[in-house]
Amino acid sequence: MNGAIFYCPVDLTLSVVGGRWQGLIIWALRERPKRFSELKRELVAVNDKMLSQTLKLLAEQGIISRVDFQSVPPKVEYSLTENGRHLLGIFEKMEIWGANYVEE
Repeated sequence: MNGAIFYCPVDLTLSVVGGRWQGLIIWALRERPKRFSELKRELVAVNDKMLSQTLKLLAEQGIISRVDFQSVPPKVEYSLTENGRHLLGIFEKMEIWGANYVEE
């Protein structure tokens, strides 16, 4: 990861999913590929620039893939890579923990 130093595997994982939008994008792509506009509708609080930057970062990290269909009008889809899909178990546990925490 660009020569960065991480204290432990948890530190590395948090660097990939720790930002607010990274985790939400990964979670939003869990069921199927989505286009930019679909992600924008689902993640209503994110602005276009932040969504674009975060998608680019996740693609560079190998967490999502970006497929450009080279069509008019432009069509681009984002989906989880195999590495991205491996993160879903963590997010499922976070979903359970969050639901239990709210109930307490």
